[in-house]
Amino acid sequence: MTRTIVITGASDGIGAAAARQLHAAGERVVVVGRHPDKTRAVAESIGAPWHLADFADLDQVRELASVLTERYARIDVLANNAGGIFGERTLTRDGFEQTFQVNHLAGFLLTNLLLERLIESRASVIQTSSVAAQRFSRFDIDDLQGERRYTASTAYGNAKLENILFTKELARRFGDRGLSAVAFHPGAIASGFAGSSRGLWRWMYTNPLASRLLTPTEVGGARLGWLALGTPGVDWRSGGYNAKNRPARTTPLADDPLLARRLWEQSADMVALPTR
Repeated sequence: MTRTIVITGASDGIGAAAARQLHAAGERVVVVGRHPDKTRAVAESIGAPWHLADFADLDQVRELASVLTERYARIDVLANNAGGIFGERTLTRDGFEQTFQVNHLAGFLLTNLLLERLIESRASVIQTSSVAAQRFSRFDIDDLQGERRYTASTAYGNAKLENILFTKELARRFGDRGLSAVAFHPGAIASGFAGSSRGLWRWMYTNPLASRLLTPTEVGGARLGWLALGTPGVDWRSGGYNAKNRPARTTPLADDPLLARRLWEQSADMVALPTR
C-alpha cells in the first residue's frame, strides 16, 4: 500500500532529499516548506502536493494542520524536520524564543493538531534531532525561553534534546493506540540550515572548504527515509533515538520521564492545548 508521508522543512536540505528518495520508492510525499519558490520547485520536480508554513508563526502551523486534515484521509508518516540554528536571542510574533519555537514548539503543535488522524492511520512520527542535544544542551526546564542563559549553540542543543524528550513522551502517551515515534541524528549535513546563524556555525555550514567535511544531504535524507520506510518494532524502536540507522546514545537527560512529561505539559500550556 502506498503511504502518505508529510515532510516539513522539505524545501531544502535533507527534507528535500528525503522527499525525492521516498517519491522514487513509490510513496506519496507531501512537501511542506517555508520558502514559496523552493517548496514549489521541490514538489513540482516529483509531482507532489505542497503546502507553505513558516514555523516562526504558530497561526501558520494551525492553518497547515487544518489543511492537512482536510485534504489527506491518511497520514502514515509525519516527519517533523523543520528547524535551524539562529543568532542572537529573538522572539517570534507569538512571543517565544525563535530556536525553541521553530525546532520544538511548532512541531509539537502540529503533531497534536494532527493527532487523531495520525492515530487513525497508525502513523509514525519522526523528529529530526541532532547530536547537538548531547554536545551543546544546558537544559533547564524552568528556562525554556533562554531568558537567563542564552547562546545560539545552547539554544539549539536544548531544542534538539526537546525533540528527543517529545518523541519519548509521544510514544509513552499514545503507543498503546498504535502511534509510533522516533528521533534521529541525520549527521552534520551540508545544507543551509545554519544560514541565519553567526560565527563558527555559519562558517562551518556556508564555507565551501569546511562544507567538504560535512555529510551530503542525500545521506541525511536517506536516514530520514529509512525510518519512514521502516517498520516500528522491527527496524527501529518506538521512543528511541537513532544515528546512522541504529540506536545511539545521547545525553542522560533524554531518559528522564518526569522531564519529558514536564516539557509536554509546559509546551501544551504555551499553545493552549489540553495536557491530555
